[in-house]
Amino acid sequence: MKIIGLTGPTGSGKSTVAEFLEEQGLAVIDCDLVAREVVEKGSPLLEILSEAFGNEVLLSDGALNRKELAKRAFCDKGSTELLNSIMLPFIAERINEQLALYADDGVEAVVLDAPTLFESGLDSKCNAVIAVLCDREIRKQRIIKRDGLTESQAETRLMASKPDPFYKERTRHIVFGDGTVEKTQAAVKKIIGEIL
Repeated sequence: MKIIGLTGPTGSGKSTVAEFLEEQGLAVIDCDLVAREVVEKGSPLLEILSEAFGNEVLLSDGALNRKELAKRAFCDKGSTELLNSIMLPFIAERINEQLALYADDGVEAVVLDAPTLFESGLDSKCNAVIAVLCDREIRKQRIIKRDGLTESQAETRLMASKPDPFYKERTRHIVFGDGTVEKTQAAVKKIIGEIL
């Protein structure tokens, strides 16, 4: 079974590429979704997060206060790295379980849609990695619209993400998500053809 990593900074168009790959019949593991699953109410991870970021990251019923955690975890690089170091082992464990199920089912290729693919070390599981990059201003406008952020919140989020060279140094499969959807899809199709 081939494992294809899909990564890129926030607002680059990675989700659009993941949807397209799913339409092409590839199995996709959405690592953001896995990240939400591992912090469901009752998870031991919640206690660790409240110790690291303060009790305010939990609601009165013990569920995660996502907005508060985001505010504290994305305020600077150190906090973002702390969040990743806490969350990533839990996420990796869940992903390994899903990969094992796909392998048992005889699936030919699985896409790991992971914004922190390299930071988590999950790239070591991949046969190839596709990075989706995009103009910074376009990314900013997309995340303002998508997440309902103010301009300064969007700037903070962008500052916490890795710059383009970080991705370019780690993979030769680069897709630019700032052109037309058709252009992006054509580029993705070509790369997938090479990988598979």
